[in-house]
Amino acid sequence: MCRIAGFWDLTYRGNYDLERVAVSMRDSLTHGGPDDAGVYLEPERGLALGHRRLSIIDLSPSGHQPMEFDNLVIVYNGEVYNFTEIKRNLEAEGYTFSSNSDTEVVLKAFHRWGTDAVHMFRGMFAFAIWDKRERKLYLYRDRIGVKPLYFYYRDGTFMFASEIKSFHRHPKFRKELNEVSLALYLQYGYISGNYSIFKNTYKLPPGHFLTIDSKGNIKTTKYWDVESLFIKGEKEREKWLSRPEEELIDELEEILTDSFKLRLVSDVPVGMFLSGGIDSTIVSALLVKEGVKPKTFTIGFYEETYNEAPYAKKIAEFLGTDHTEFYCTPKEALDIIHKLPEIYDEPFGDSSAIPTYLVSKLAKSQVKVSLSADGGDEQFCGYTRYWIVGERIKKLSRLPFISLLKGAFRLISPSLAAEIYRTFSFMFPKWNNFKDKYSKLRKVLEAYQDFRLQYDISNKLFLEEDLGDLGVKFEGRYPTNLDFLEVYPDNPMEFMMLYDLKTYLPDDILVKVDRATMSVSLEGREPFLDHKILEWTSRLPVEFKWRNGISKYLLRKLLYRYVPKELVDRPKQGFGVPVYEWFKSELKELYREYLNFERIKREGIFNHQEVNRLLNDYLNDRGVNHNKLWLLFVFEMWKERWM
Repeated sequence: MCRIAGFWDLTYRGNYDLERVAVSMRDSLTHGGPDDAGVYLEPERGLALGHRRLSIIDLSPSGHQPMEFDNLVIVYNGEVYNFTEIKRNLEAEGYTFSSNSDTEVVLKAFHRWGTDAVHMFRGMFAFAIWDKRERKLYLYRDRIGVKPLYFYYRDGTFMFASEIKSFHRHPKFRKELNEVSLALYLQYGYISGNYSIFKNTYKLPPGHFLTIDSKGNIKTTKYWDVESLFIKGEKEREKWLSRPEEELIDELEEILTDSFKLRLVSDVPVGMFLSGGIDSTIVSALLVKEGVKPKTFTIGFYEETYNEAPYAKKIAEFLGTDHTEFYCTPKEALDIIHKLPEIYDEPFGDSSAIPTYLVSKLAKSQVKVSLSADGGDEQFCGYTRYWIVGERIKKLSRLPFISLLKGAFRLISPSLAAEIYRTFSFMFPKWNNFKDKYSKLRKVLEAYQDFRLQYDISNKLFLEEDLGDLGVKFEGRYPTNLDFLEVYPDNPMEFMMLYDLKTYLPDDILVKVDRATMSVSLEGREPFLDHKILEWTSRLPVEFKWRNGISKYLLRKLLYRYVPKELVDRPKQGFGVPVYEWFKSELKELYREYLNFERIKREGIFNHQEVNRLLNDYLNDRGVNHNKLWLLFVFEMWKERWM
């Protein structure tokens, strides 16, 4: 695992120190690669490649990067877990090797098979290859987007890096706020698709590679996608349904075990994040079955509603792992909150970044690599919202007087509904964000015939009208996550899983884990995200994922072979953080500092009166979703650091 950065300035005429800039860009990422560093320069072409190394496989100097072979130079971040198998194939072709690193295998595989080589790689990766002979630069990103790769192009200057913070070190980088990205961030809490917070700055999409030639022509090519797998599954549906359940469980176990064992390839100790939920438990259980007992790590909270640590401890005791836990207080959270803009160098609103950073730091104290269990929910219908929205879709489609109901909701505005609720609150359940819930319900009723739009609405924090009130204006339509899906399955449940695999997983979950782990020089690995697993689960009919009110149906059946049912059967509890409680008490002065009237007015990005209203309504329990304040607060912290 490493960090990479580089640039190709097609207009370079010696007007700045090429090496100094390259080293500065590279070393802004030292946290992700503290063990070694290198740089490759071609000043006559304005080209520079930089690499920071976190030594995991082949700890010797022979794994140093940038690495050269014949006409090719590579800087590489990630792990190709099946590199020994590919290496044997290359040796049969006459290639020899001077290291035991997967980097050399990736480089020589590209030399032998060109762009087709990527289809052989099982793992997570982002790398750049410079072809000296063809004068062409290639960028690659893994299939699901575990490893990040950004690029910037403006006026003949092309840059790439694992993190955007690297671009700030180049004299030609321009910090211009991208309004499309800002709208996406405020709606979902993260920036989706290939967008980034700055103009002319993009993410290379998962499953794609990019080429740029000496004339500045850029071409992006897709080499893998998950949508086609869902569509293939629809065509194979009857064949899957005819298979015996036990046969499918056996096959699932074989595929998972193979993937999980591959993630143990390392020359340093490997640990495991353990929440006590289905996904992390099955990773641990299958590894223990194979004779491996990883060190396990858990974060707890003193607020009981959010605390999963006792469940994780029971699982660890049953499996016999060497377990460590740490309980987070508001004081520790405050220390981390101030670090968030540096770790996440564009606005990132997932508050579970706090415990993710803590568990990464905890693991790093004992190991250099840690497994996570992300991706299980998206593949096996694990999120509570899937069946809540699914049931709502069914009920709305059967509702006889839906048009009358829509009309009634149109007559009562969200503000009026909130006043009525406050007046008669003693008669209703307590909802801290009633107004937001009501606004969403109005939108859902309008879209009752379109389950895709319904699910998109359910994932939003700021709705379109909220963005208008906030002063984030657009000519025409606001961008949404639906823009990033090319093909839609007909089944609502399958659509929701695909939606999250294409947006929420790569742009929120994997960003959260990658930045948190790398900020403490820990390699995070995602065993559920082997493409061999995805190619199986995406074709598996939803009946094997959600059945009679049971989520992760087939996965649970497999887990019960190795862990007692009573240890894992409980309501789903996400990796939540007591942000609402903290910011109503110990941490509320932070909101007042960053969201105060004069500050927002002076900056001129948001409508200062609307932000002031949201803050006052939140502090006085007037029905505001606290996540809205959190998103604005995170943006203001980010802006203070990077703009």
